Amino acid sequence: MRWSVSVHAEGDRTITHDEVLRLADAVAVHQGVASGIGTPGYGAQIVVDADTEPEAVGRGRVVFAEVVEEAGLPGFPIVRVDAISEEADADPDVVP
Repeated sequence: MRWSVSVHAEGDRTITHDEVLRLADAVAVHQGVASGIGTPGYGAQIVVDADTEPEAVGRGRVVFAEVVEEAGLPGFPIVRVDAISEEADADPDVVP
């Protein structure tokens, strides 16, 4: 099953436009988007394959760490991770 995983990290300095662009380039291969310009943190929403939500969260964390390193961003601590299956996201009546 495919899951959309949102991961957000926060730290002690403002993230620049160029840094978020590098993160966006790194997450693109994971059908991802990046955020965080002008804020004290950065985030990404990526797509992973997993059987369960906990597995999706774990894979999302691993991919996030890889793309953050690839983009050369500071290793801020992760403060939030959310996952929703594509099935649940497509059906507003499904409660995750």
